[in-house]
This record gives sequence, C-alpha cells and structure tokens, in this order.
Amino acid sequence: MRVIVLGAGTIGRTIADALATSGEYRVTVADRDETALARLQGLAEARPLDVEDEPDLLAALGGQDAVVSACPYYVNPRIAEAARRAGIHYFDLTEDVATTEAVRRLAEDAGTAFVPQCGLAPGFIGIVAHDLATRFERLRTVRMRVGALPRYPTNALKYNLTWSTDGLINEYCNPCEAVRGGRRVRLQPLEGLEHFALDGVDYEAFNTSGGLGTLAETLEGRVESLDYKTVRYPGHRELMKVLLEDLRLCERRPLLKDILEAAVPATAQDVVLVFVSVSGWKQGRLVEETYARKIYGAEAGNAASAIQKTTAAGLCVMLDLLRRGKLPARGFVRQEDARLDDFLASRFAAAYADPTRPPGRLAA
Repeated sequence: MRVIVLGAGTIGRTIADALATSGEYRVTVADRDETALARLQGLAEARPLDVEDEPDLLAALGGQDAVVSACPYYVNPRIAEAARRAGIHYFDLTEDVATTEAVRRLAEDAGTAFVPQCGLAPGFIGIVAHDLATRFERLRTVRMRVGALPRYPTNALKYNLTWSTDGLINEYCNPCEAVRGGRRVRLQPLEGLEHFALDGVDYEAFNTSGGLGTLAETLEGRVESLDYKTVRYPGHRELMKVLLEDLRLCERRPLLKDILEAAVPATAQDVVLVFVSVSGWKQGRLVEETYARKIYGAEAGNAASAIQKTTAAGLCVMLDLLRRGKLPARGFVRQEDARLDDFLASRFAAAYADPTRPPGRLAA
C-alpha cells in the first residue's frame, strides 16, 4: 500500500518509520521544512512540499493509496479536499471539532474512506470506551480521562510540552462536548475540576475540547452522562486559568503559543495515563467496569516519548485495519467503528499492550 505522510515532525516521522519497517507499506514523507525531512531514518522517500500549494499537493497525492496528515489541524480541510479529488483514503490526528465536521462533509458520497481523529484522544480512548459500553444492557455513565504528563515535573505548571502546542491551546480554549441527561451539551473548558489518585499519585482532571471524538453523537440517547477530561498534576489548572481567562490569552492564541514554547520545555521522559470508567446495568444489577493504563516514554536519549508512541500507534493501527478490510472502505469512518479486539491484535498496537494480560478483549 502506498502512503504519503504530510508532516515530518516527531509524530509524522514516528508514523512513517513504523509503517515503512512493517514491510507492508511504501512510504513517502512530505514537508516544506527540508531540515525536518533530513531527520528521516532513510526508510521513507522524502519530498519537499508546501501543502498550501494546491497543484503541488495534488501532484504529491497522485499515485498514492492513502494520505496521512500529521500537520496542524487548520490545514487538514485543505488536505482532505485534495484527497477526495485524488480519490485516495484520508487519515488525520485532529482534535478540532470544526475540522472534523469539514472532513465529514467532504466524506459524503466519497468513494474512499475519510478517517479523522486517529491517535490517543481522540482515537484509542474512544475505541476502549465504546467497547466497554457495548457490554451493558443499559448505560448510566461513561467517563474518559487521559493525560500526557512529564515523569519529572520541575516547573510551577507541573507540565512539559509533549504534544502540539496548537492542539494544546485548542483543547484548553474551545467548548467541550458531553452528554447530560441523555442529550449532547456543550461545557466550558477548564471546568468540572475533579481530583483522584492512581498508583499512589495524585491527579486533577478538567474539561477539555475534542477528546471525545464522535462518541457523544454515537451514544446520545443511550447513556445518561458521558464526558472527557484531561489529566494533570494538581495546581496546573488554576495557573492555566490565570493565563487563559484572567490575562485573556485565550483571545490571543499566537501570543500564548509563543509564551508557552519559549518558557515550557519539551520532554520525551513522559507518561501517558488512560482511564475509562463505565457504569450501567447487567442482568438487572448496577455495575461498573474500568480500564486503566500507564504508558511510559523514553528514560533518556533519543527514544520516543509516550505521547509520540501512542499517537502514532493509533493512526498506524487504523490505517492497517482499513488495509485489512476491518474498517469501512468509503465515507466517514468513526474511531468507534474499529473493534478493540482488532485494534489490539495489530502489529502497531504494541504501545498499548498490557504485559499482565494476553492481547485481545479487555477482561470482563
């Protein structure tokens, strides 16, 4: 299968390397930054490309079977439109709700698949939550919590940049979808603060945008309450409220991005926390099932971070499932269209493997 990956940043390179080393994909990586292309491992073909150049973009997609966007969310509609014109499958990592709606419109009556929101959250978290939800006769609550955190926090925010800064700001500033009383509603970001502990470590969680993917739409009318919250170390949310609300930097996003990238260092020494809790009725009894996982990144050196591994794995698995006929081959494809058994059985799902449990379905 011929795949072009647009974006040669850390996630794009990780995706390209995973696909190329599998032996099942012929991979091209395109980016306008030739320095970024020079960092490729030599497993994929490199191509200079500015996705804003429409003729060049269409030429790059010609002869491909699928395009993977590892670009900022705001250029994805342009790439999705080019994918439709080229007649190839489309995949992205976006958490942006408006971008996903644009992709959905382009997918109408398309002869190929459009699969946005691959990755961790949205992405794998929705597949897990949907799998748990299908085990219940009647649902009460679905709670989804994800955090990408530094293992060794040293600053007042107790945070390091482990993900796209544009995506982070988007999640903290945009309205959040949820289900309350069986109906979809909009909640404010940074609200809904809660505290919990896992493995002896204290955390906080609060509303952020985009992590649900399309799951609120899928489960509307079937669940009483559903929400997604981002996990951080205690105290982070209060400091972010000062920046975003009191100083009104949510209204000046380019400035906020400059401040964060100048002051908050990146790290590969991170941990990804995934927590899903579902309650409802089975055989007339109210019961709860929980999925919890911690995935660790590099301890030192140039090894991949946890968020890098989990995000790239989510997209590679979805692409692989499509290639193997395990996903719809045309139109708009939701993350919850993937079966968890199929996801975990993929060669690319190693980042999510639980060494204490055989691959396959979560324990019932």
